[in-house]
Amino acid sequence: MVALSMKTVLKVPEEQAWLEAAQTFIQESLCPTDKEPNVQFTQSVIDCVKTVWLSQGKYQGFTLPLSYSFVSVQNLRTHQRLPCCSHLSWSSSAYQTWAQKARPNGVPLPRERLLLVGTLTDLSGDLEQGSRNGSLYVKDNTGMLSCELIDLDLSWLGHLFLFPSWSYLPPARWNSSGEGHLELWEAPVPVFPLTVSPGPLTPLPVLYPEIASRLLRHRSKFRVEQHNLAGKLIQLSALVKSKKKAYFILSLGELSPTVSQAISHVSIIVQIPAQLVWHRALCPGKAYVLTQLRVSRIRGHHYCVWMTSPFSHLMLLEPECVQELELEGPFLETDSKSLPTSSNFQDKKEPKGLMRDSRLLHYTGIVTGVLNEPAGLYELDGQLGLCLAYQQFHDLRRVMRPGVCLELQDVHLLQSVGGGTTRPVLASCLRGAILLRGFSCQKPGTQSSLQTHGASLYEQLVWERQLGLPLYLWAVKVLEELACKLCPHLLRHQQFLQHSSPGNPSLGLQLLAPTLDALALPSRSIRNAHKEILEEPHHCPLQKYAQLQTPCSFPTLATLAEEGRHRAWASFDPKELLPLPEAAHLPCCQLNHRLAWSWICLPPAAFHPPQALVGVLVASSHKGCLQLRDRSGSLSCLLLAKHSQPLTDPQLIGCLVRTEKFQLVVERDVRSNFPSWKELGMTGFIQKQQARVYAQFFLADALILPVPRSFHHSSAPPQTEPTCLGQSRLFLLSHKEALMKRNFCTSLGTTSEVPKPTLSFHVSGCWLGGTQKKERIGWGPPEPLTVENKDQKVLLIFLGSSVRWFEFLHPGQVYRLVAPGPATPKLFEVEGSSCTSQRPLELAGCVSCLTVQDEWTLELESAQDLPDMLGIHKALSGSLLTDLLGANVTDSLVSFSAEILSRTVCESLKPVCQMKPGNTEVRRCVKLTVAIGTADSEFLPRLDIYIEDPHLPPPLGLLPGARVHFNQLEKRISRSHNVYCCFRSSTYVQVLSFPPETTVSAPLPHIYLAELQQGNWGPFQATASCHVISVVSLQLLWVCAHCTSVCPQGRCIRQGPACSTQTSISQASIRLLVEDGTAEAMVTCRNYHVAAALGLCPNEWTSLLEFIRKPGRVVLKFTGPGAQLESSAKIEEPLILYLHTLCTSPSVLRPVVLSFELERKPSNITPLEPPRLQRFQCGEFPLLTRVNPRLQLACLCIQESSEHPNSQGAFTSSC
Repeated sequence: MVALSMKTVLKVPEEQAWLEAAQTFIQESLCPTDKEPNVQFTQSVIDCVKTVWLSQGKYQGFTLPLSYSFVSVQNLRTHQRLPCCSHLSWSSSAYQTWAQKARPNGVPLPRERLLLVGTLTDLSGDLEQGSRNGSLYVKDNTGMLSCELIDLDLSWLGHLFLFPSWSYLPPARWNSSGEGHLELWEAPVPVFPLTVSPGPLTPLPVLYPEIASRLLRHRSKFRVEQHNLAGKLIQLSALVKSKKKAYFILSLGELSPTVSQAISHVSIIVQIPAQLVWHRALCPGKAYVLTQLRVSRIRGHHYCVWMTSPFSHLMLLEPECVQELELEGPFLETDSKSLPTSSNFQDKKEPKGLMRDSRLLHYTGIVTGVLNEPAGLYELDGQLGLCLAYQQFHDLRRVMRPGVCLELQDVHLLQSVGGGTTRPVLASCLRGAILLRGFSCQKPGTQSSLQTHGASLYEQLVWERQLGLPLYLWAVKVLEELACKLCPHLLRHQQFLQHSSPGNPSLGLQLLAPTLDALALPSRSIRNAHKEILEEPHHCPLQKYAQLQTPCSFPTLATLAEEGRHRAWASFDPKELLPLPEAAHLPCCQLNHRLAWSWICLPPAAFHPPQALVGVLVASSHKGCLQLRDRSGSLSCLLLAKHSQPLTDPQLIGCLVRTEKFQLVVERDVRSNFPSWKELGMTGFIQKQQARVYAQFFLADALILPVPRSFHHSSAPPQTEPTCLGQSRLFLLSHKEALMKRNFCTSLGTTSEVPKPTLSFHVSGCWLGGTQKKERIGWGPPEPLTVENKDQKVLLIFLGSSVRWFEFLHPGQVYRLVAPGPATPKLFEVEGSSCTSQRPLELAGCVSCLTVQDEWTLELESAQDLPDMLGIHKALSGSLLTDLLGANVTDSLVSFSAEILSRTVCESLKPVCQMKPGNTEVRRCVKLTVAIGTADSEFLPRLDIYIEDPHLPPPLGLLPGARVHFNQLEKRISRSHNVYCCFRSSTYVQVLSFPPETTVSAPLPHIYLAELQQGNWGPFQATASCHVISVVSLQLLWVCAHCTSVCPQGRCIRQGPACSTQTSISQASIRLLVEDGTAEAMVTCRNYHVAAALGLCPNEWTSLLEFIRKPGRVVLKFTGPGAQLESSAKIEEPLILYLHTLCTSPSVLRPVVLSFELERKPSNITPLEPPRLQRFQCGEFPLLTRVNPRLQLACLCIQESSEHPNSQGAFTSSC
């Protein structure tokens, strides 16, 4: 070791140890490796440290910073894992004052007592000129670190410095290079004195901007040689880096411009690698001289510019050292030619009034927030947005954090950009420079995965898809929302936000592509940096913009479902669901049943902005339905491949789904006990309310993105994971039963607990060939089958986790049942089952029963690939209409397709004796009224379908307006010979189409009554113009709203037990005999239709009902010329006389337009009565003719005929 000579005698052992350690470090890390250790070199480094240390004035009696230790570049990179700072010239109080600037919103950089000495250079590792790219580095013998310096003096490059104040930031998570960087807070202190280059002996001849720009325009008339240019720096562009080269452009203006020289400036391109570091040294507003410039033409442009040569130098302008070069020639005369202009600046396709111009300005501010670092979005001064995405800001990104001071040159100000952005935004294009004016004392915050991925994807949005700023800000916001929705539980951030390439597309960009393609400006040219910087008027993607109306939003599934529930209950109004006068005549049981179920359908346009549905498609093993899932939860959904085609491919599980065409359905289930219609506005009578929310859409309207297995998080469903080993077997599905809770017996002695019903379903079909084993290229050949095993029918039981396959299994399809793992002999040939007895197998015609295991998977096979399956008929099975509505009950299971007309809740069809003891809750039943679709009938017959436990709640999609195929319903015949159907365990429901978003009620067909007596099916509801012949009967009464007993004088007369309520309601019915010249019909009118039949106005009808309140009931039957009275009390003669006179007056017996429906649904059970002989008197001649039996109709509406206006004459007064 070389001895160290000191001028002073060391008195403290700590100083001696510190000097020895410093000597060792300097010789190993700083001394030139090609020279012997130099005592003077070591002493110079230590003297430099002492000088800076003593400059603080509070060194506590020590001439050496004993608490500091030297650190090499390698030690910083390998051992310093946390951000830190070191300030040799600062006292403790100065550091505390400095650290207070970071609070209260941030944490200051922790202070480490480290000494950093190194060479400042722009070489990235070697001496080749091509290795320079404008970056700065601190270098020693152990390595180099990139650094940022606020004010660079070009004379510092290549010299050894002590850095008195600096901070080190380890590599961020997004930094793929894994290299940290230095922030040099103060000017470095040279270890050795810097040599000052002497000025020129003679004044340097220079050209000023006005003459230099004229020289470019008249270059053909004058031989342009290399010249020196001088002027004030008025514009500095960004440092542009491409694959071929890097460059920047600066503009020099006149030192003291006159009015005519105000716009005179000359642009200079700097692209020599060794000169790129000038970009860090240039300061707008200062005057410079650039030497040995040449004129060059830019490829692809029609004009020439000044460009530096390899021998060019940059220096500050000193007036006494320069002399203006005098040139002679006609081109020196002043001309009016302008600078290069853009030929495509005006876009004629842009609509006037919609586009706005941004403002170019200079701005200096402090970063107060990081909005989205990979996207280049920050907050300035707490009130402005800053977008750096339209520049290449990779080097600046590592420095950006709250507290950084920036000077923005030629930055665009955009206001009211829309798309969810409310604040003004500053955005910098390639023309403007972003200059660092101050570092941040805050410690960088912890970065989430969302903040570290996606930079390349955001660059792709700007540089390849050419998005304008409003659309770019919206796209960044949406990508951030989608990443929060889906990552990291369902997808990984890195793959979701990766750069999109032809062979490796980005999921995030694919989700946005439909909207971006619709909103992006057509045929926008690729950005040209030279045009963007040089041409006047300035034109760039930020120059013109239009306020963006938010095209759509991507809410979380939980938010969407909650919004649907909120709107459903906000719109729930019993008075609107049961409007007067209909509600006034309903007893409380019917009233509450009518309110028990209702629904609303919300299309995307019902929200503002329109909503888009995004989620990962999964199959639920708890509910047996499909769900869209994100981080917030799951949303049940009903999918159809397209109209009338169900979902059949299980490979859709795990795919990413996006759709803007969907229906958000909210089914409201209400338990209430309203006494009567008068209390409908009182919410206290609602006992319980719940909502079922789900979405339904067509797969053809959705964007389906298969997600590679590596994209899924470890918690994603494993049902579609490919396996290397396994065996499989093909089967043709012929029948599928309902998904419901069933009882399964367990093996004896396994458990003492009573087994609970398990959610499950059965399918039956037949095997197609034998078992196949997995091979490298696919499935091997099937194993040979014996004669008795060919065409073997099988019953497959799905329970537990295998319930998830329910939505994909449909009759007529061929599936492959795959069992992963090592091959097991006869795995798919198990005879019988412990879960079912032999009797159901015999009834199903199946030989064996097999329980599908949880880990088994399903694959859809194409029947075209199977030679034995070309004759498969996949059409939905259906019963003949004559069998369906006939009296034949030998085949009680029927199938048909129908449109649901209405859905209501009614009392259970099961007798009370079948209810469980102690269960006081009224069992309810869902009633569907459907119109059966037939190809040979103009009018669709109607049928009622009842759904009871254990099939409640009904499957998704059974809504009014939907078209559904019902398979194997149980047909029943009522005592009144009506046909109806019920759900059974064998029932299978397939939704064919969704309800239309807009319903237009078609008018009822206008027919003759005789058309209903023809052999074909007539309309169930229609309108006819007819004449009221006579009134057959009339009944007016007041009944108890609770038990429907008669209420004379408003009191219920029920005995044992007495009725608890005294609320009464009015009810009425009248039977009319009508004819239209073709047939006769008996029409029954009820409640408020009776007033229209009698021709009474509302006030008269109300007064009449009040007269009936006292006796409680009045019944009139017209069997002849007189009236027979039947009532619960003695009635005064005037009331009888009034009703009798009214019913026989022309006010009732008049022409009307009658809207009606058949009183009994059509069927073939009871044959039509044969025509009967009836005598008519035509003048003096009696006629005997055959007359068809009278039709039985129920009134829907009575309107006055336009040919015979209503007039009651003397019987009523005007209302």
